[in-house]
Amino acid sequence: MKQASVLNPDLTMSEIRMPEGLLLLDGKLSGASPSARRIDVLNPATGEFITTIPACTAADVDHAVMAAHRCFESQAWQSMRPLDRGRLLERLALLIEEHAEELAQLESLDSGKLLSVTRMIDIPFAIEALRYFAGWSSKISGEYIALSPLVQDGASYRAYTERKPMGVVGGITPWNFPLGQAIQKLAPAIACGCTVVLKPSEETSLTTLRLGELILEAGFPAGAVNIVTGYGHDAGAALVEHPLVRKISFTGSTATGQRIWAAAAPTMKRVTLELGGKSPTIILADADLTRAVPGAAAAIFSNSGQICTAGSRLLIEAAVYEEVIAGVADIARTLKLGAGADPQAQIGPLISARQRDRVAGLVRSSLDEGAVALAGGDMIGEAGWFYQPTVLTEVSREMPVMREEVFGPVVCALRIEEPSQLVDLANDTPYGLAASIWTRDLERAHLLADRIDAGTVWLNTHNVLDLAVPFGGRKLSGVGREFGSEAIQAYTEPKAVCMRLDRGAMVGY
Repeated sequence: MKQASVLNPDLTMSEIRMPEGLLLLDGKLSGASPSARRIDVLNPATGEFITTIPACTAADVDHAVMAAHRCFESQAWQSMRPLDRGRLLERLALLIEEHAEELAQLESLDSGKLLSVTRMIDIPFAIEALRYFAGWSSKISGEYIALSPLVQDGASYRAYTERKPMGVVGGITPWNFPLGQAIQKLAPAIACGCTVVLKPSEETSLTTLRLGELILEAGFPAGAVNIVTGYGHDAGAALVEHPLVRKISFTGSTATGQRIWAAAAPTMKRVTLELGGKSPTIILADADLTRAVPGAAAAIFSNSGQICTAGSRLLIEAAVYEEVIAGVADIARTLKLGAGADPQAQIGPLISARQRDRVAGLVRSSLDEGAVALAGGDMIGEAGWFYQPTVLTEVSREMPVMREEVFGPVVCALRIEEPSQLVDLANDTPYGLAASIWTRDLERAHLLADRIDAGTVWLNTHNVLDLAVPFGGRKLSGVGREFGSEAIQAYTEPKAVCMRLDRGAMVGY
Protein backbone atom coordinates (compact mmCIF):
# COMPACT_ATOMS: atom_id res chain seq x y z
CA MET A 1 0.00 0.00 0.00
CA LYS A 2 1.07 3.56 -0.62
CA GLN A 3 2.22 5.52 2.41
CA ALA A 4 -0.49 7.90 3.61
CA SER A 5 0.34 11.51 2.88
CA VAL A 6 0.80 14.19 5.51
CA LEU A 7 -2.57 15.67 6.41
CA ASN A 8 -2.77 19.44 6.75
CA PRO A 9 0.89 19.93 7.75
CA ASP A 10 0.32 23.67 8.14
CA LEU A 11 -2.57 23.24 10.58
CA THR A 12 -2.03 25.29 13.74
CA MET A 13 -4.11 25.81 16.85
CA SER A 14 -5.72 29.18 17.43
CA GLU A 15 -6.09 30.98 20.73
CA ILE A 16 -3.34 29.09 22.52
CA ARG A 17 -2.26 30.92 25.63
CA MET A 18 1.48 31.37 25.22
CA PRO A 19 3.67 31.82 28.31
CA GLU A 20 5.27 35.21 28.76
CA GLY A 21 8.67 33.66 28.07
CA LEU A 22 10.04 34.72 31.45
CA LEU A 23 12.14 32.62 33.79
CA LEU A 24 11.03 31.71 37.30
CA LEU A 25 13.76 33.04 39.59
CA ASP A 26 13.47 33.46 43.34
CA GLY A 27 9.69 33.69 43.32
CA LYS A 28 9.42 36.15 40.42
CA LEU A 29 9.02 36.00 36.66
CA SER A 30 12.22 37.50 35.33
CA GLY A 31 14.07 38.04 32.11
CA ALA A 32 17.45 36.47 31.51
CA SER A 33 20.69 38.42 31.89
CA PRO A 34 21.34 41.05 29.18
CA SER A 35 24.05 38.92 27.61
CA ALA A 36 21.72 35.94 27.08
CA ARG A 37 20.91 35.12 23.47
CA ARG A 38 17.50 33.99 22.22
CA ILE A 39 16.55 30.57 20.90
CA ASP A 40 13.98 30.27 18.13
CA VAL A 41 11.08 27.94 18.88
CA LEU A 42 9.85 26.19 15.71
CA ASN A 43 6.72 24.18 14.98
CA PRO A 44 7.87 20.60 14.20
CA ALA A 45 4.87 20.07 11.91
CA THR A 46 5.68 23.03 9.67
CA GLY A 47 9.13 24.31 10.55
CA GLU A 48 7.56 27.72 11.13
CA PHE A 49 8.62 30.17 13.83
CA ILE A 50 6.51 30.24 17.02
CA THR A 51 8.43 32.42 19.50
CA THR A 52 11.78 32.71 21.24
CA ILE A 53 13.06 31.66 24.65
CA PRO A 54 16.16 32.79 26.59
CA ALA A 55 19.44 30.96 26.21
CA CYS A 56 20.42 31.38 29.84
CA THR A 57 23.99 32.02 30.89
CA ALA A 58 25.96 30.68 33.84
CA ALA A 59 25.00 33.89 35.69
CA ASP A 60 21.31 33.12 35.25
CA VAL A 61 21.85 29.58 36.52
CA ASP A 62 23.81 30.89 39.50
CA HIS A 63 20.92 33.26 40.30
CA ALA A 64 18.51 30.31 40.25
CA VAL A 65 20.71 28.02 42.34
CA MET A 66 21.40 30.69 44.94
CA ALA A 67 17.67 31.32 45.25
CA ALA A 68 17.02 27.59 45.69
CA HIS A 69 19.81 27.35 48.27
CA ARG A 70 18.50 30.31 50.29
CA CYS A 71 15.03 28.80 50.31
CA PHE A 72 16.33 25.38 51.36
CA GLU A 73 18.37 26.84 54.22
CA SER A 74 15.59 29.14 55.41
CA GLN A 75 13.84 28.49 58.70
CA ALA A 76 10.48 28.76 56.95
CA TRP A 77 11.31 25.92 54.54
CA GLN A 78 13.07 23.76 57.12
CA SER A 79 10.11 24.02 59.49
CA MET A 80 7.37 23.59 56.88
CA ARG A 81 5.23 20.60 57.75
CA PRO A 82 5.42 17.71 55.28
CA LEU A 83 1.64 17.91 54.86
CA ASP A 84 1.99 21.53 53.79
CA ARG A 85 4.57 20.61 51.14
CA GLY A 86 2.01 18.10 49.91
CA ARG A 87 -0.62 20.85 49.80
CA LEU A 88 1.64 22.92 47.54
CA LEU A 89 1.80 20.02 45.09
CA GLU A 90 -1.95 19.50 45.29
CA ARG A 91 -2.63 23.19 44.57
CA LEU A 92 -0.38 22.96 41.53
CA ALA A 93 -2.24 19.83 40.41
CA LEU A 94 -5.54 21.71 40.66
CA LEU A 95 -4.18 24.57 38.56
CA ILE A 96 -2.88 22.22 35.86
CA GLU A 97 -6.26 20.51 35.89
CA GLU A 98 -7.94 23.90 35.45
CA HIS A 99 -5.66 24.76 32.51
CA ALA A 100 -5.49 21.24 31.07
CA GLU A 101 -6.75 22.03 27.57
CA GLU A 102 -4.52 25.08 27.25
CA LEU A 103 -1.47 23.07 28.31
CA ALA A 104 -2.37 20.16 26.04
CA GLN A 105 -2.56 22.48 23.03
CA LEU A 106 0.67 24.24 23.92
CA GLU A 107 2.49 20.92 24.38
CA SER A 108 1.21 19.66 21.03
CA LEU A 109 2.25 22.81 19.17
CA ASP A 110 5.72 22.93 20.73
CA SER A 111 6.64 19.25 20.50
CA GLY A 112 4.61 18.03 17.52
CA LYS A 113 2.85 15.44 19.69
CA LEU A 114 -0.69 14.52 18.76
CA LEU A 115 -3.21 16.65 20.63
CA SER A 116 -5.14 13.50 21.49
CA VAL A 117 -2.00 12.17 23.20
CA THR A 118 -1.24 15.32 25.18
CA ARG A 119 -4.86 15.37 26.35
CA MET A 120 -4.99 11.71 27.35
CA ILE A 121 -1.43 11.07 28.55
CA ASP A 122 0.86 14.05 29.08
CA ILE A 123 -1.39 16.34 31.09
CA PRO A 124 -3.13 13.60 33.15
CA PHE A 125 0.30 12.13 33.99
CA ALA A 126 1.51 15.51 35.28
CA ILE A 127 -1.58 15.90 37.46
CA GLU A 128 -1.41 12.37 38.85
CA ALA A 129 2.34 12.63 39.55
CA LEU A 130 1.78 15.76 41.62
CA ARG A 131 -0.97 14.05 43.61
CA TYR A 132 0.96 10.80 44.02
CA PHE A 133 4.02 12.52 45.49
CA ALA A 134 1.90 14.95 47.50
CA GLY A 135 0.73 11.85 49.35
CA TRP A 136 4.29 10.71 49.96
CA SER A 137 5.34 13.99 51.61
CA SER A 138 3.93 12.98 55.02
CA LYS A 139 4.97 9.34 54.84
CA ILE A 140 8.76 9.57 54.70
CA SER A 141 10.24 7.78 57.71
CA GLY A 142 13.42 6.31 59.14
CA GLU A 143 13.92 3.31 61.42
CA TYR A 144 14.93 2.34 64.92
CA ILE A 145 18.07 0.18 65.11
CA ALA A 146 18.91 -2.19 67.98
CA LEU A 147 22.61 -1.78 68.79
CA SER A 148 25.22 -4.26 69.95
CA PRO A 149 28.09 -1.92 70.96
CA LEU A 150 31.59 -3.36 71.17
CA VAL A 151 32.32 -1.39 74.33
CA GLN A 152 30.43 -2.85 77.31
CA ASP A 153 30.41 0.17 79.64
CA GLY A 154 27.15 -0.45 81.41
CA ALA A 155 25.33 2.20 79.38
CA SER A 156 22.36 1.73 77.09
CA TYR A 157 22.50 2.90 73.49
CA ARG A 158 19.75 3.96 71.12
CA ALA A 159 20.02 4.66 67.39
CA TYR A 160 17.62 5.72 64.71
CA THR A 161 17.79 6.97 61.14
CA GLU A 162 16.06 9.84 59.40
CA ARG A 163 15.60 10.43 55.68
CA LYS A 164 17.01 13.91 55.09
CA PRO A 165 16.42 15.91 51.89
CA MET A 166 19.41 16.23 49.56
CA GLY A 167 19.26 20.01 49.22
CA VAL A 168 19.17 21.82 45.89
CA VAL A 169 18.19 19.51 43.03
CA GLY A 170 18.97 20.25 39.39
CA GLY A 171 16.35 18.69 37.10
CA ILE A 172 17.28 18.48 33.42
CA THR A 173 14.45 17.25 31.20
CA PRO A 174 14.14 15.97 27.61
CA TRP A 175 11.96 17.08 24.71
CA ASN A 176 9.73 14.04 24.27
CA PHE A 177 7.52 14.48 27.40
CA PRO A 178 8.27 18.06 28.48
CA LEU A 179 5.66 18.89 31.12
CA GLY A 180 5.43 15.35 32.48
CA GLN A 181 9.20 15.14 32.91
CA ALA A 182 9.33 18.53 34.62
CA ILE A 183 6.76 17.31 37.15
CA GLN A 184 8.56 13.97 37.40
CA LYS A 185 11.61 15.84 38.73
CA LEU A 186 9.81 18.55 40.70
CA ALA A 187 7.16 16.56 42.58
CA PRO A 188 9.30 14.01 44.47
CA ALA A 189 11.96 16.63 45.20
CA ILE A 190 9.46 19.00 46.83
CA ALA A 191 7.72 16.13 48.63
CA CYS A 192 11.06 15.17 50.18
CA GLY A 193 11.88 18.75 51.24
CA CYS A 194 14.39 19.62 48.52
CA THR A 195 14.33 22.77 46.42
CA VAL A 196 14.60 22.68 42.64
CA VAL A 197 16.14 24.30 39.58
CA LEU A 198 14.56 22.99 36.37
CA LYS A 199 16.26 23.22 32.97
CA PRO A 200 13.96 21.97 30.20
CA SER A 201 15.17 21.00 26.74
CA GLU A 202 15.76 23.98 24.48
CA GLU A 203 13.59 22.15 21.93
CA THR A 204 10.46 22.16 24.15
CA SER A 205 10.45 24.73 26.95
CA LEU A 206 7.05 26.37 26.54
CA THR A 207 4.94 24.23 28.88
CA THR A 208 7.68 24.36 31.54
CA LEU A 209 7.72 28.17 31.34
CA ARG A 210 3.92 28.16 31.67
CA LEU A 211 4.36 25.80 34.62
CA GLY A 212 6.49 28.49 36.27
CA GLU A 213 3.57 30.91 36.07
CA LEU A 214 1.27 28.34 37.68
CA ILE A 215 3.82 27.63 40.42
CA LEU A 216 3.68 31.30 41.38
CA GLU A 217 -0.11 31.19 41.38
CA ALA A 218 -0.03 28.09 43.61
CA GLY A 219 1.89 30.03 46.25
CA PHE A 220 5.19 28.15 46.36
CA PRO A 221 7.74 29.93 48.57
CA ALA A 222 10.24 32.09 46.71
CA GLY A 223 13.13 29.94 45.49
CA ALA A 224 11.48 26.58 46.11
CA VAL A 225 11.24 26.02 42.35
CA ASN A 226 13.24 27.95 39.76
CA ILE A 227 13.18 27.54 35.98
CA VAL A 228 15.93 28.41 33.52
CA THR A 229 16.00 27.68 29.80
CA GLY A 230 18.85 27.27 27.36
CA TYR A 231 21.33 24.91 25.82
CA GLY A 232 22.76 21.91 27.59
CA HIS A 233 26.36 22.91 27.01
CA ASP A 234 25.74 26.32 28.66
CA ALA A 235 22.85 26.34 31.14
CA GLY A 236 22.85 22.59 31.69
CA ALA A 237 26.60 22.41 32.28
CA ALA A 238 26.47 25.36 34.69
CA LEU A 239 23.76 23.62 36.68
CA VAL A 240 25.65 20.32 36.87
CA GLU A 241 28.90 22.01 37.88
CA HIS A 242 27.43 24.40 40.47
CA PRO A 243 28.88 23.58 43.91
CA LEU A 244 25.59 24.24 45.74
CA VAL A 245 23.62 21.73 43.67
CA ARG A 246 23.58 18.49 45.62
CA LYS A 247 21.77 16.25 43.16
CA ILE A 248 21.14 16.07 39.41
CA SER A 249 18.17 14.22 37.97
CA PHE A 250 18.53 13.90 34.20
CA THR A 251 16.51 12.20 31.50
CA GLY A 252 17.99 12.12 28.01
CA SER A 253 20.67 10.56 25.86
CA THR A 254 23.31 8.19 27.19
CA ALA A 255 26.15 10.35 25.84
CA THR A 256 24.89 13.41 27.72
CA GLY A 257 24.27 11.32 30.84
CA GLN A 258 27.86 10.11 30.78
CA ARG A 259 29.11 13.70 30.58
CA ILE A 260 26.86 14.71 33.47
CA TRP A 261 28.09 11.86 35.65
CA ALA A 262 31.71 12.80 34.96
CA ALA A 263 31.02 16.48 35.66
CA ALA A 264 29.23 15.61 38.91
CA ALA A 265 32.17 13.63 40.25
CA PRO A 266 34.34 16.53 41.55
CA THR A 267 31.60 17.64 43.96
CA MET A 268 30.25 14.12 44.54
CA LYS A 269 26.75 15.09 43.49
CA ARG A 270 24.17 12.36 43.64
CA VAL A 271 22.74 11.54 40.24
CA THR A 272 19.70 9.86 38.79
CA LEU A 273 20.20 9.20 35.07
CA GLU A 274 17.36 7.81 32.96
CA LEU A 275 19.02 7.32 29.60
CA GLY A 276 18.64 5.60 26.26
CA GLY A 277 17.22 2.25 25.32
CA LYS A 278 17.13 -0.36 22.59
CA SER A 279 14.24 -2.36 23.93
CA PRO A 280 13.29 -5.75 22.48
CA THR A 281 9.72 -6.70 21.73
CA ILE A 282 9.76 -10.51 21.91
CA ILE A 283 6.92 -12.38 20.18
CA LEU A 284 6.84 -16.11 20.84
CA ALA A 285 5.19 -18.63 18.54
CA ASP A 286 2.23 -19.18 20.88
CA ALA A 287 1.41 -15.47 21.31
CA ASP A 288 -2.05 -14.11 20.64
CA LEU A 289 -1.17 -12.29 17.43
CA THR A 290 -4.39 -10.29 17.44
CA ARG A 291 -2.86 -8.51 20.46
CA ALA A 292 0.85 -8.95 19.81
CA VAL A 293 0.98 -7.44 16.30
CA PRO A 294 -0.79 -4.15 17.14
CA GLY A 295 1.07 -4.15 20.44
CA ALA A 296 4.42 -4.38 18.66
CA ALA A 297 3.40 -1.58 16.29
CA ALA A 298 2.31 0.66 19.16
CA ALA A 299 5.54 -0.13 21.02
CA ILE A 300 7.59 1.54 18.29
CA PHE A 301 5.31 4.01 16.50
CA SER A 302 3.73 5.73 19.50
CA ASN A 303 4.97 9.32 19.81
CA SER A 304 6.77 8.79 16.48
CA GLY A 305 9.16 6.39 18.19
CA GLN A 306 10.45 9.17 20.43
CA ILE A 307 10.17 7.16 23.63
CA CYS A 308 13.14 5.81 25.55
CA THR A 309 11.40 2.46 26.01
CA ALA A 310 10.33 2.17 22.35
CA GLY A 311 10.28 -1.46 21.18
CA SER A 312 12.81 -0.85 18.42
CA ARG A 313 14.05 -4.47 18.12
CA LEU A 314 11.36 -6.97 17.15
CA LEU A 315 12.46 -10.53 17.97
CA ILE A 316 10.03 -13.09 16.52
CA GLU A 317 10.06 -16.87 16.69
CA ALA A 318 10.35 -18.36 13.20
CA ALA A 319 6.93 -20.06 13.16
CA VAL A 320 5.11 -16.69 13.23
CA TYR A 321 7.80 -14.41 11.78
CA GLU A 322 6.21 -13.81 8.37
CA GLU A 323 2.75 -13.20 9.82
CA VAL A 324 4.06 -10.75 12.42
CA ILE A 325 6.22 -8.64 10.12
CA ALA A 326 3.45 -8.50 7.52
CA GLY A 327 1.00 -7.33 10.17
CA VAL A 328 3.30 -4.68 11.63
CA ALA A 329 4.22 -3.45 8.14
CA ASP A 330 0.53 -3.18 7.20
CA ILE A 331 -0.06 -0.98 10.23
CA ALA A 332 3.00 1.13 9.42
CA ARG A 333 1.83 1.75 5.84
CA THR A 334 -1.63 2.90 6.86
CA LEU A 335 -0.73 5.27 9.71
CA LYS A 336 -1.68 8.83 8.80
CA LEU A 337 0.99 11.42 9.44
CA GLY A 338 -0.04 14.91 10.42
CA ALA A 339 0.26 17.92 12.68
CA GLY A 340 -0.64 17.47 16.32
CA ALA A 341 -3.97 19.29 16.03
CA ASP A 342 -5.09 17.34 12.97
CA PRO A 343 -7.87 15.05 14.25
CA GLN A 344 -7.11 12.49 11.55
CA ALA A 345 -3.40 12.24 12.33
CA GLN A 346 -2.13 9.03 13.93
CA ILE A 347 1.56 9.88 14.06
CA GLY A 348 3.22 13.28 14.30
CA PRO A 349 6.53 14.75 13.20
CA LEU A 350 9.94 14.25 14.75
CA ILE A 351 11.12 17.03 17.02
CA SER A 352 13.59 18.71 14.63
CA ALA A 353 15.18 18.61 11.22
CA ARG A 354 18.38 17.38 12.84
CA GLN A 355 16.60 14.45 14.47
CA ARG A 356 14.77 13.57 11.24
CA ASP A 357 18.04 13.64 9.32
CA ARG A 358 19.73 11.43 11.91
CA VAL A 359 16.93 8.86 11.67
CA ALA A 360 17.10 9.00 7.88
CA GLY A 361 20.86 8.52 7.93
CA LEU A 362 20.69 5.41 10.13
CA VAL A 363 18.01 3.85 7.93
CA ARG A 364 19.81 4.73 4.71
CA SER A 365 23.07 3.18 5.93
CA SER A 366 21.26 -0.03 6.87
CA LEU A 367 19.63 -0.23 3.43
CA ASP A 368 23.04 0.26 1.83
CA GLU A 369 24.30 -2.69 3.90
CA GLY A 370 21.53 -5.02 2.74
CA ALA A 371 18.55 -4.36 4.98
CA VAL A 372 15.09 -4.32 3.38
CA ALA A 373 12.41 -1.74 4.16
CA LEU A 374 9.18 -3.72 4.30
CA ALA A 375 7.41 -0.42 5.01
CA GLY A 376 8.54 3.20 5.01
CA GLY A 377 12.23 3.98 4.84
CA ASP A 378 12.18 7.64 3.89
CA MET A 379 11.28 11.18 4.89
CA ILE A 380 7.90 12.51 3.77
CA GLY A 381 6.36 15.88 3.08
CA GLU A 382 7.86 19.20 2.13
CA ALA A 383 6.90 20.96 5.36
CA GLY A 384 7.71 19.79 8.85
CA TRP A 385 9.95 16.99 10.05
CA PHE A 386 8.04 13.84 9.23
CA TYR A 387 9.50 10.38 8.79
CA GLN A 388 7.62 7.33 7.54
CA PRO A 389 6.89 4.54 10.02
CA THR A 390 9.51 2.01 8.97
CA VAL A 391 9.87 -1.76 9.30
CA LEU A 392 13.32 -3.12 8.47
CA THR A 393 14.07 -6.79 7.82
CA GLU A 394 17.27 -8.60 6.78
CA VAL A 395 19.17 -6.61 9.40
CA SER A 396 22.33 -7.85 11.07
CA ARG A 397 23.27 -7.52 14.70
CA GLU A 398 26.23 -5.33 13.76
CA MET A 399 24.34 -2.62 11.86
CA PRO A 400 24.26 0.78 13.63
CA VAL A 401 20.46 0.82 13.29
CA MET A 402 20.44 -2.32 15.47
CA ARG A 403 23.02 -1.07 17.96
CA GLU A 404 22.15 2.61 18.41
CA GLU A 405 19.05 4.27 19.81
CA VAL A 406 17.29 5.64 16.72
CA PHE A 407 14.58 7.59 18.59
CA GLY A 408 12.29 7.52 15.61
CA PRO A 409 9.54 5.31 14.13
CA VAL A 410 11.92 2.57 12.98
CA VAL A 411 11.77 -1.08 14.04
CA CYS A 412 14.26 -3.81 13.12
CA ALA A 413 12.85 -7.35 12.87
CA LEU A 414 14.91 -10.48 13.57
CA ARG A 415 13.83 -14.10 13.10
CA ILE A 416 14.48 -16.41 16.07
CA GLU A 417 15.27 -19.85 14.66
CA GLU A 418 16.11 -21.59 17.94
CA PRO A 419 14.79 -20.91 21.46
CA SER A 420 18.39 -20.91 22.70
CA GLN A 421 19.03 -17.72 20.67
CA LEU A 422 16.35 -15.69 22.37
CA VAL A 423 17.98 -14.48 25.57
CA ASP A 424 21.30 -13.86 23.85
CA LEU A 425 19.67 -11.69 21.17
CA ALA A 426 17.47 -9.85 23.64
CA ASN A 427 20.48 -8.93 25.79
CA ASP A 428 22.78 -8.20 22.83
CA THR A 429 22.76 -4.45 23.40
CA PRO A 430 24.67 -2.02 25.60
CA TYR A 431 21.30 -0.79 26.87
CA GLY A 432 19.00 -2.32 29.45
CA LEU A 433 15.94 -0.15 29.92
CA ALA A 434 12.91 -2.26 29.03
CA ALA A 435 11.56 -5.25 27.13
CA SER A 436 8.25 -6.94 26.43
CA ILE A 437 7.38 -10.62 26.01
CA TRP A 438 4.26 -11.75 24.18
CA THR A 439 3.12 -15.31 24.87
CA ARG A 440 0.22 -17.36 26.23
CA ASP A 441 2.65 -19.43 28.33
CA LEU A 442 2.96 -17.39 31.51
CA GLU A 443 5.37 -19.85 33.11
CA ARG A 444 7.78 -19.38 30.22
CA ALA A 445 7.13 -15.62 30.28
CA HIS A 446 8.19 -15.27 33.91
CA LEU A 447 11.26 -17.47 33.46
CA LEU A 448 12.30 -15.45 30.40
CA ALA A 449 11.65 -12.15 32.18
CA ASP A 450 14.07 -13.22 34.89
CA ARG A 451 16.85 -13.55 32.29
CA ILE A 452 16.23 -10.33 30.36
CA ASP A 453 18.75 -7.68 31.40
CA ALA A 454 16.40 -4.72 31.68
CA GLY A 455 14.95 -2.46 34.36
CA THR A 456 11.37 -3.22 33.29
CA VAL A 457 9.93 -6.27 31.55
CA TRP A 458 6.31 -6.19 30.37
CA LEU A 459 4.30 -9.34 29.68
CA ASN A 460 1.73 -9.11 26.88
CA THR A 461 1.89 -5.32 26.91
CA HIS A 462 4.44 -2.56 26.32
CA ASN A 463 5.07 1.00 27.53
CA VAL A 464 2.78 0.72 30.55
CA LEU A 465 4.11 2.96 33.33
CA ASP A 466 2.67 3.56 36.76
CA LEU A 467 3.87 6.08 39.33
CA ALA A 468 3.96 3.36 42.00
CA VAL A 469 6.33 1.12 40.01
CA PRO A 470 10.08 1.94 40.03
CA PHE A 471 11.40 2.91 36.61
CA GLY A 472 14.96 3.05 35.30
CA GLY A 473 17.57 1.10 33.44
CA ARG A 474 20.60 -1.13 33.62
CA LYS A 475 23.92 -0.89 31.75
CA LEU A 476 24.03 2.23 29.52
CA SER A 477 20.35 2.92 30.19
CA GLY A 478 21.12 4.74 33.39
CA VAL A 479 21.69 4.93 37.12
CA GLY A 480 19.02 4.95 39.81
CA ARG A 481 15.24 4.71 39.65
CA GLU A 482 12.30 7.07 39.48
CA PHE A 483 8.69 6.57 40.65
CA GLY A 484 7.42 4.79 43.71
CA SER A 485 9.36 4.51 46.95
CA GLU A 486 12.59 4.46 44.94
CA ALA A 487 12.05 8.14 44.09
CA ILE A 488 11.90 8.97 47.79
CA GLN A 489 15.19 7.17 48.30
CA ALA A 490 16.64 9.10 45.35
CA TYR A 491 15.90 12.56 46.80
CA THR A 492 16.82 11.82 50.42
CA GLU A 493 19.77 10.36 52.27
CA PRO A 494 19.77 8.46 55.56
CA LYS A 495 21.16 10.19 58.62
CA ALA A 496 21.99 8.06 61.63
CA VAL A 497 21.64 9.39 65.19
CA CYS A 498 23.15 7.44 68.09
CA MET A 499 22.87 8.32 71.80
CA ARG A 500 24.42 6.89 74.95
CA LEU A 501 21.99 6.61 77.87
CA ASP A 502 23.60 6.37 81.33
CA ARG A 503 21.82 3.69 83.33
CA GLY A 504 22.77 5.56 86.47
CA ALA A 505 20.09 8.10 85.68
CA MET A 506 17.53 5.41 86.52
CA VAL A 507 18.82 4.76 90.08
CA GLY A 508 15.88 4.75 92.41
CA TYR A 509 13.33 3.99 89.71
